[in-house]
Amino acid sequence: MLILAKAAMALMLGFICAIICGAILIPFLRKFHIGQSVSKTISERHQLKEGTPTMGGIIFIIPVILGLIYLFITKSISSSYNLAILLFVFLSYALLGFVDDYLKVKKHNNGGISIVTKFMCQMFIALVFFFLFMKSGGSTTLRFSLLHINIPLGWTFGLFIFLLLVGMANAVNISDGLDGLCGGLSAIAFLAYGIIAWNCGWLEGYQEIAIFSFILVGALIGFLMYNSHPAKVFMGDLGSLSLGGALATIAILTRHELSLFLIGGVFIIEAASSLIQIIAIRKFNKKIFKKAPLHHHFEELNWEENDIVKLFWTVGLIFAMIAITYGVWL
Repeated sequence: MLILAKAAMALMLGFICAIICGAILIPFLRKFHIGQSVSKTISERHQLKEGTPTMGGIIFIIPVILGLIYLFITKSISSSYNLAILLFVFLSYALLGFVDDYLKVKKHNNGGISIVTKFMCQMFIALVFFFLFMKSGGSTTLRFSLLHINIPLGWTFGLFIFLLLVGMANAVNISDGLDGLCGGLSAIAFLAYGIIAWNCGWLEGYQEIAIFSFILVGALIGFLMYNSHPAKVFMGDLGSLSLGGALATIAILTRHELSLFLIGGVFIIEAASSLIQIIAIRKFNKKIFKKAPLHHHFEELNWEENDIVKLFWTVGLIFAMIAITYGVWL
């Protein structure tokens, strides 16, 4: 019962704080014209979203910080190396996304941080992650528990961290193209990892990782009150990059890296559709999809935005349920 009470409190804290943050921040973003630029290659219905406030990721980032501070002060949680790693990655990607969003708003186009600069920043984040992970006594062995296979990676585990962080951060970013899509999928994903983390009793700071996840789930639900169609605010790179980075980090810390391919399955499918489209056009001068990523393909088929989002949420929920079954009971 204590576990359920803590989880419920974390969810409520995140939700209430996000509702308050949204009510305060959205008028502020409008006042200073911090609006989204929409690519001219996107469908006409998206052109109507030009100027909608962006950088809305702050609406669910602030509740996580405030919620953890409150729970720490009330001694409901304690500090741990793993929580420090998670917060470092979460806030570092948030900062990277903030700078990217700021440059886009300043230039009034979608050209933010250069690819090289973004790559170097993400490499630095991965290196610090790896250093802290090793200092905390983390294992560099990749485990396939169902197959009873263990692969010792040694120092190459640092490369694995980098690839997982960059891959998931950008996959989530690519999926942030429809009102409520990324926020809803992320809420489902962090709920799944929160449940998995709470069952990792062997892990230092497992409760703190779970509480982080549950606060974020509550905050994302609160954010969806403003981001569902028609969206009053977009999360921006500030939100999507921080969510992707945190998701990959929890997967690594809980040693459920393989579960990420299910829990983050829709994000991965979205990113894969874009990659497949690029390869098909460059190599064969043909399109596999009417438009990429995949959610835009459904738009070209004249699906309503809400119907696409509901479909993707449903698939994400099914994937998450399978992953929870694998991660908790198998």
